[in-house]
Amino acid sequence: MREVDADLTALDRGIINAFQGGFPVTERPFKPAAAALRERGVDVTGPELCERVRELDAEGILSRFGALVNAEEIGGAASLVAMHAPGDRYDEIAETVNEFTAVAHNYEREHPHLNMWFVVSVADHPDPDKDGSDRVEEVLADIEAATGQETYNLPKLREFHVGATFLVDGPVSDGDVDLSDLGPAVEPSDRGTLTPDERDLVVEIQGGLPITETPYADVAAAIDADVDWVLETVKRFEREGKVRRVGVIPNHYALGYTENGMTVWDVPEDALDEVGPAVAALDFVTHCYERPRHAGVWEYNFFAMTHGRTEAESERRIAEVKELMDEHWDVGADDWDTLFSTRILKKTGIRIADRADSNTA
Repeated sequence: MREVDADLTALDRGIINAFQGGFPVTERPFKPAAAALRERGVDVTGPELCERVRELDAEGILSRFGALVNAEEIGGAASLVAMHAPGDRYDEIAETVNEFTAVAHNYEREHPHLNMWFVVSVADHPDPDKDGSDRVEEVLADIEAATGQETYNLPKLREFHVGATFLVDGPVSDGDVDLSDLGPAVEPSDRGTLTPDERDLVVEIQGGLPITETPYADVAAAIDADVDWVLETVKRFEREGKVRRVGVIPNHYALGYTENGMTVWDVPEDALDEVGPAVAALDFVTHCYERPRHAGVWEYNFFAMTHGRTEAESERRIAEVKELMDEHWDVGADDWDTLFSTRILKKTGIRIADRADSNTA
């Protein structure tokens, strides 16, 4: 039984489980989506499904509905950063860090030294001889100057998995509905930049689609584009990785997933190729990356994020990761750690518009 804090109906649970990805990219997507639910025993029409998704969004059960834009593929760069903030200055330093518009998320995490973790997101560097990673380093230099504290840049070296799925007890409990084949037939382009029209589309959909029976037509009207072009471009963005998925994005806190543990591991280099995909295959691991070490301060090179509804469940899931790790290499007590978040210091969306602007030609 997947207990949740929210009071959800069977329809609500079916929506959450079925449509966290693979939603149709068609002019009236709620019609085939409702048909798929009816095939699984949930009696709902297209208009009723649309209305209930709108209500779940308004109630905060969903974070949004629509396309999850992959900022990395749009332009610019982002990096995870760790910092030590002394206890007597912690709130002051957090406030200073949060004042930087490039800081998108900031968390207090349990660690004896590196107790502040934030994400820096930047547009492409204005100097054509430099790139987004150079801009990240410039932002970190400014943060160090403002706080007097050293930062430790932990950019993603390799992505094994990104795909936070939060299932609840109820219909479609395995989340196995995939309607991503419903949409126009497209081929990916080989362009690394966006056209001005594509830039406008990215900015329009980054916060979600309108929750109407014709969301793509509404987007087309908002940017003065043809609806067929919108459908084809969103579907092509899926193929190219600019959009990770289209569907409902739950508020995992509202679903009771209040415990998030960032497990970190000092994995031998020759084991990473096997360990990465194996850990990524665990259904409760939502993010899984290789990141650099910082000698003498941070010896871990592998990150796996888990979520749970209780501390006990989180501990069980972390133990499963540890058991899997043990199958691939001899894990010592000092070879891993878990950093639970204790406070959200800042949580704003990545500024995709700036990143898209800098990559538009």
